[in-house]
Amino acid sequence: MTAFDTRRPPERSLIDDCVHCGFCLETCPTYVLWANEADSPRGRIVLMSEGLSEASEMTDEMVTHFDRCLGCMACVTACPSGVRYDRLIERVRPQVERNHRRSGSERALRRLLFETLPHPRRLQALAPTLAAARKLGAERLPGTLGVLTRVAPRAGARDLRPARLPERTAAAGVQRGRVGLLLGCVQRVFFADVHRATIRTLSAEGFEVLAPRLPDCCGALQFHSGDEDAAVARARATIAAFGSLGELDHVVVNAAGCGSAMREYGDLLGTPEARAFSDRVRDVSEVLASVEPRAPRGPVPLRVVYHDACHLAHAQRVREQPRAVLRQIPELELLEVEVEREICCGSAGIYNLVEREAGTQLGQRKARNLLATGAEAIAAGNPGCAAQLALHLRELGQPLPVHHPVELVWRSIAAARG
Repeated sequence: MTAFDTRRPPERSLIDDCVHCGFCLETCPTYVLWANEADSPRGRIVLMSEGLSEASEMTDEMVTHFDRCLGCMACVTACPSGVRYDRLIERVRPQVERNHRRSGSERALRRLLFETLPHPRRLQALAPTLAAARKLGAERLPGTLGVLTRVAPRAGARDLRPARLPERTAAAGVQRGRVGLLLGCVQRVFFADVHRATIRTLSAEGFEVLAPRLPDCCGALQFHSGDEDAAVARARATIAAFGSLGELDHVVVNAAGCGSAMREYGDLLGTPEARAFSDRVRDVSEVLASVEPRAPRGPVPLRVVYHDACHLAHAQRVREQPRAVLRQIPELELLEVEVEREICCGSAGIYNLVEREAGTQLGQRKARNLLATGAEAIAAGNPGCAAQLALHLRELGQPLPVHHPVELVWRSIAAARG
């Protein structure tokens, strides 16, 4: 008997790769906040090793330190030994959900989040309620309602209408590719303009774009939170939905967390079909950076600081491509964060909703570091980051606009067209 059951436990061989050198410490958000060894990657790896020992138990203390991990994967980038902490924590989280009894309030909150966030139609119905709650001052309330109303993206009545996105958009001019686009859940409801910009930009660059109504959600939120059965079901549904579209060059994603999860389908499902699907997943910036621009770019005179979404930079190793497509925009000045660039903004899926204190501290730090660049706007390739940054910039009294890089690219193309 051990703390972990036999269903995909953390692998001993991966645990043993860690030599406890400490290179991960300064990139770990929770270690930076608290300087607690148990809240560092190597400390959590020690707990995983203990959990594989005979007669070990899934203790409350162990779960606390696992829960405090954002899953940002900055430690994977920093590790000189190549420790796959990402694979370890992704296997530990389902173990926690199966083998640990959470409190009633924790279970209720997680159920609320997973019964709403991955469901676009439910989110669509909830969004006006959140907007009304803000007007009534619910943001100042303690607890879940206050947090939800604070974190939820600001949107007007027009923006909250169901997004009407074409399921097929032809390539402009000579076609040079055929891609599928994940619409997903949160992005579809709160950031539909990102989808519009993605479709229009890819079409302008010669790609036929298929944007199927299904799947509702790729399963990223549940995958990164340990709800493994739901994540597996959504992974299979996503593969089937895009498989029905015929031959695709790529499955394009414009949300970092979704892209990260979809690139892990091969490991999650363990089938050749899932691995082949994962191999076709690309962030929109990767697709745009891989081809010579065809659509003329017009000027966008703006000082923009680029924010590396963790699941793009660390999990998918996509760093230069978003910067490359932004540098193609005339008169756009691209700035970089100079302080704590590798530290997560605190969004991390549902982290800022279930680990509110740490999420708030990290959001405030990131917002201040972005403001210190003197930027007029922020570019971020993930909806969770966009919402988190917008919240904390607003609370600091400096509500800079947060754009997806592809929105700025489309603005440039539109400017060239007059």
